[in-house]
Amino acid sequence: MSVRIVVMGPSGSGKSTVGAALAEDLGARFVDGDDLHPLTNVEKMAAGIALDDEDRMPWLRVVGRTLAAEAHIVVACSALRRRYRDAIRAEAPDAVFVELGVARETLARRVGGRSDHFMPASLLDSQLDAWEPLTDDESGLRVDAALPLRREVAAIRKALTAVTGAPGGAQSLR
Repeated sequence: MSVRIVVMGPSGSGKSTVGAALAEDLGARFVDGDDLHPLTNVEKMAAGIALDDEDRMPWLRVVGRTLAAEAHIVVACSALRRRYRDAIRAEAPDAVFVELGVARETLARRVGGRSDHFMPASLLDSQLDAWEPLTDDESGLRVDAALPLRREVAAIRKALTAVTGAPGGAQSLR
């Protein structure tokens, strides 16, 4: 059985940190969706300009193809809107989305404290304005991203049991 997981949320939610820890725990490969952006997207965001759908859709298809190409993979990707998740699912229909829930104040503190990322704090509000939480008909789960990392990964593993039907969550997917 394969595991294709997208760890999603706005900038500062911990997608990369949680995604990398989850992938390690599952014995899966981790890919940061930010690394899949074309240079034009990175330059636009670094200049403080929010991406539009014309910028995002080709990138989201690459995210979906990256997921579909491997059996055991975790990708960190904002996937802010339902239509963005649908674009990913068009390429990787069995992808499971893990939504990281974090208060705006925490996101602002985290993003404001980063010096090694192209996404400026000034774009946080545009991300939150675009945010559409997972709906009940989407394959996924929500996790409190304010938990300590080990507890967050354990909560995801436990919730994956319900989504995948595999005993012990994705543990048996290795």
